[in-house]
Amino acid sequence: MNKDNVKTLAQAVLKNEADAITALIGRIDDAFFNACELMLHCKGRIVVMGMGKSGHIGSKTAATLASTGTPAFFVHPGEASHGDLGMITTSDVVMAFSNSGETAEITSLLSVIKRLGVPLIALTGNRESTLARNADAHLDVSITKEACPLGLAPTTSTTTALAMGDALAISLLEQRGFTEADFALSHPGGSLGKRLLLKIEDVMHAGSSTPYVLQSVNLNEALIEMTKKGLGLTAIVDEHNVVVGVFTDGDLRRVLDHGEINVRTIKIADVMTKNCKTTTPDALAAETLSIMQQHKINSLPVVDKEHKLVGALNLQDLLRAGVV
Repeated sequence: MNKDNVKTLAQAVLKNEADAITALIGRIDDAFFNACELMLHCKGRIVVMGMGKSGHIGSKTAATLASTGTPAFFVHPGEASHGDLGMITTSDVVMAFSNSGETAEITSLLSVIKRLGVPLIALTGNRESTLARNADAHLDVSITKEACPLGLAPTTSTTTALAMGDALAISLLEQRGFTEADFALSHPGGSLGKRLLLKIEDVMHAGSSTPYVLQSVNLNEALIEMTKKGLGLTAIVDEHNVVVGVFTDGDLRRVLDHGEINVRTIKIADVMTKNCKTTTPDALAAETLSIMQQHKINSLPVVDKEHKLVGALNLQDLLRAGVV
């Protein structure tokens, strides 16, 4: 392999595709707006079609639409004429990808699509093609040449189609007022989903696993409770279960640094941290993690609106839950 030749060819491919995408900017016209309007007012779902490489682009576009607030799914046009066309309802919108605009598996479905009265959005590289002429909205994704030196492999043509699909999806996202929280609902397993959906009540220790002692007890009883529950703290509560302080592993080290003490006689109220940081069950886990890291806190009591103890958690609980 010639290193310089490889680099030069790669740069030429990227420039070719970048130039083709840049050319699309001037084609964001009324047809693009009409396509967005059809999709925005669609009562059903966006049914995306495409053959070969265009099918891969169509499948990705359907996935992007679905994850950004526009219900969509991909139907293979070859299977559509053998029963899958039944997936399309009169409430849907069809989006078809075809560089030539003459893909037989798609054009053969035009009469049925028209009979159903379903709007058709076509993304092609040929304005005069059958698909373009029959579309309710045609988006021109034509290119000057493919990045492939042979001019055969779909490269630049699929890149422009993909970019236009993204432009549609993001334009619709904005019009729908789609938010991060909406995105997280469709991505609950990802890090974003955990950041925006996971709450303290999902990860906290509650009930008998919550470490707490009354403010009237001695330090040794608090240490026994901390050891038994293993969260690195114990909440200190009054007779109404209201949190009045906390005692942590760090507090114990600070107490011991002050010299000899009698853990059996000193009151926990005398050595606890008053006005301690707390969190609530409905707080976002990610926000709580940020507070803990900011204040270098490893454990927190969880309280309700009346500041009564309902649970506890430590940093490891949040990290195990994948909150990053």
